Amino acid sequence: MSRPADAFGARLREAVDAQGRIVAGIDPHAALLQAWSLPDTPRGLAAFSRTALNAVAGEVCAIKPQSAFFERHGAAGVAVLEELLAAARSRGVLSILDVKRGDIGSTMAAYAEAHLRPGAPLEADAVTVSPYLGAGSTGPAVQLALEHGKGVFLLALTSNPDGPQVQHALARGDTPVAREIARHAEDLGSGVPGEWGSVGLVVGATVGDAYRRLGLDRAAPSAPLLAPGFGAQGAGPAQMSEVFGDNAGHVLVSLSRGILSAGPDPAALTARVQQLSAQYR
Repeated sequence: MSRPADAFGARLREAVDAQGRIVAGIDPHAALLQAWSLPDTPRGLAAFSRTALNAVAGEVCAIKPQSAFFERHGAAGVAVLEELLAAARSRGVLSILDVKRGDIGSTMAAYAEAHLRPGAPLEADAVTVSPYLGAGSTGPAVQLALEHGKGVFLLALTSNPDGPQVQHALARGDTPVAREIARHAEDLGSGVPGEWGSVGLVVGATVGDAYRRLGLDRAAPSAPLLAPGFGAQGAGPAQMSEVFGDNAGHVLVSLSRGILSAGPDPAALTARVQQLSAQYR
């Protein structure tokens, strides 16, 4: 059975086909605000967010705000995030909110309602979640996402040095934990050959051969792959095929500093995105 045309996976693939595979991270950390000559205040966040969105809209497949950089300013910072998500939605720009939520039962359901329920103040098109309380803990978020044409990206192989302690560990049947997560994502979000699922994976572009060696490529062949680690963290176009092999076409190239360091001039930001998009297309 085919997924509905408004499913997140279908909309994401259309955006990649039209605008390329760059996902623009909007990460207003203190050093970047200073480099843009903006105050480290909610007012600075708002100016930063407006400039970044205006510069990348129509040039990237999605934006990816990092919630923590807004939350650290309290209620006023969260209000700026609400405004950013609403502005992206009004302009038809997909948003992947990087919140890495992970909990069980009613608490996870509440997180899901905060970000995936249509009309919620912090509504996004997709969120990142942590499945390391057990893959089933993501159920409330996945259920709500699929019900409303939203997406979820499960952390699978992250680029931090301690990640392999858990992600490479062997679960039942000597299956790597990360492969179990990939299989879970495939079961929930796909099942239709040739289409993209609405449940994707977060796989760092700096994990070397782990994505293929641990069998994630075979376990989740239709999952979109949100891939941090490009640009400032060391990965480049060569890692598209080196790390992801035959599934390189599913990679979303997540770039933050590589784009935002060109600011605050909007024209320079747009030019940087266009240059990077050509490199990774």
